[in-house]
Amino acid sequence: MTKSKVICLITATLLFYSFVASASETNNNYVYILKFTGPIGPISADYIISGIEQAEKDNAIGIIIKLDTPGGLDDSMREIIQKIFNAKIPVVIYIYPSGARAASAGVFITLAGNIAVMASGTNIGAAHPISIGGKEIPQEMKEKVVNDAVSYIISIAEKRNRNKKWAEQAVRQSVAISANEAIKLNVVDLIADHDTELYQKLDSIAIVNNKKLPVAGWQTAIKKELTMNARQKFLLFLTNPNIAYILLMLGIYGLIFELQSPGAIFPGAIGAICLILGTYSLHLLPTNYAGLALIGFAIILFILEIYITSYGLLTIGGIITLILGSILLFQSPTPYFRLAKPVLIITIIVTALFFIWIISLAIKAHQKKVTTGKEGLIAATGVAQTDLAPEGTILIHGELWTALSVEDKIKKGEKVIVVAIDGMKLHVKKQT
Repeated sequence: MTKSKVICLITATLLFYSFVASASETNNNYVYILKFTGPIGPISADYIISGIEQAEKDNAIGIIIKLDTPGGLDDSMREIIQKIFNAKIPVVIYIYPSGARAASAGVFITLAGNIAVMASGTNIGAAHPISIGGKEIPQEMKEKVVNDAVSYIISIAEKRNRNKKWAEQAVRQSVAISANEAIKLNVVDLIADHDTELYQKLDSIAIVNNKKLPVAGWQTAIKKELTMNARQKFLLFLTNPNIAYILLMLGIYGLIFELQSPGAIFPGAIGAICLILGTYSLHLLPTNYAGLALIGFAIILFILEIYITSYGLLTIGGIITLILGSILLFQSPTPYFRLAKPVLIITIIVTALFFIWIISLAIKAHQKKVTTGKEGLIAATGVAQTDLAPEGTILIHGELWTALSVEDKIKKGEKVIVVAIDGMKLHVKKQT
């Protein structure tokens, strides 16, 4: 083989591998997809932010966040928006599926996306600030908080070239609009009812208006859905108010059972773990601390019932206090942040039955005949070891005692029953 042929062969081989590598790189373009349903909080923020970072690391052409949220915490919302603004890849916020919504914090996040998309039958709006407990903000602070939220949402709308006037109305007047209205008012960019339609329209935007989305190839890219990891799922599970409340109650039951039966260990250990997890959940939720204080007072009353014989009065007071505290514990206009009535009713019934059982055990313990010490010898039976005429020796509970017959002479071997105690001498009579 001549030298020129060798050079041509090497060149052809390099070109072939270059082509294969190029094709492989093209075929490995990714579009990351995140799905989140529920309130915006620390866990959802961690999920979305880590998802964007992973997409950037894999050089994805973009990321789609499918969102359905009633709103959530301001701090978590701002963390998400800051990450979206500083992302190295396009971020698409997709209010999906039909029937979903982006309310409160969800409005801010949607407006912050490079592209905002809604499915038919979804809505966006109602971003008026509320307090962490779900109540209206006190009047002296209301104007300050609202103005801060208005200025923030206007700055977001300006950055993404969206309707600033409507954005302000969403905060000040809690206005909400449908997908069709959002398109007309330049609140969002697209309506897409399914993924295929979404990818087609995203490619169209990239071609028609590259200032909006400077990347094409959404239809041909490999779709990579990123779900929550095990840690995020577990922590999100804990932020359910019903779970938080149940953990709190289990913790109370465990500790009180441990106090009622010292040394059981297992109920106390489980109770402590449940209380720790429940406390963690409470700091992530819109907790009313007056309700939490009432529940704490109820616990004190229940514990006192163990040590003070009130014949149920302390327990009744504890149950009433627990009911009031449970009702006040989670107050929010968002259903997700409220305690479900069936959970509350079942918990109160179980609590009442639990302490009725404890009270019955305490009453039985007080009424039970003493079986130890001198008092435990009253009505005990034994056997005469000598004749009792009237005094002699008897065997009772494996011990020899001096005994005095209170009736006629008792012969050796006959059974006797203790009727009284005089110092170290037992008064007995013949057992009939």
